[in-house]
Amino acid sequence: MKFLIIGDVYGKSGITAIEQYLPELKSKYQPHLIIVNAENASNGRGITKSIYKQFMSYGIHVLTMGNHVFANKELESFIDEANIVRPLNYLQAPGRGYHVIHFNQQKILIMNALGQAFMNQHVQSPFLTVMETIKTVEHDIAILDIHAEATSEKVALGHFLDGKIDIIFGTHTHVQTNDNRVLPNGTYYLTDVGMTGPLNGVIGVKKEIVIDRFINGYSTPNAVDEGPFQLNAWFIDTIQKTHELIHLEQGEKK
Repeated sequence: MKFLIIGDVYGKSGITAIEQYLPELKSKYQPHLIIVNAENASNGRGITKSIYKQFMSYGIHVLTMGNHVFANKELESFIDEANIVRPLNYLQAPGRGYHVIHFNQQKILIMNALGQAFMNQHVQSPFLTVMETIKTVEHDIAILDIHAEATSEKVALGHFLDGKIDIIFGTHTHVQTNDNRVLPNGTYYLTDVGMTGPLNGVIGVKKEIVIDRFINGYSTPNAVDEGPFQLNAWFIDTIQKTHELIHLEQGEKK
């Protein structure tokens, strides 16, 4: 199968990047399944129903989320019927932590989990909850979005699940890592897909705000940068056994 995975869509410019580049990417790579992390889609935090419908109209199959999944309370009113996967290691929350898609008589299991290190979230171990899920949910192919801060936690989870899951990709840190690889037991692994949104902000936020915060310890609340945008993604072809990082900036062609 061919998979196109797009990293953390951040704010309006992230949505614009999807709108502009996704048709081109679909034409070039012809993916069978498109997965997008959308937990920052609505002005940097959460997602709205209108944005969800917009993404579905583009042919995206599943949206994964993260620590800001319920930042916009509107999600609670439609998450149970949506193709949205929230972190499965919440003790209790609306929605579901995995979604199964049927394709060519195969069951594709898509999971989302939160890391524990530096995340300030009261969640169960992603190691144990993911293992429990793949043991109890029938599937042919398993995919995990690990939304985590610590690269060490993501790498450790990759090795722990190597050979047990087909694809593991990281989100949350918003900077694409150059370590896409096939682990020793066959799992396709990437520490972070990167962000789709503002190019010249600080992981999506206006740079002046963040710089001021680092210098003075205080600044105005976060605001999404409105400058040029970027798209970061990962393409995997499990039949041809190829994988490719994608980075596009406004005005470029891939």
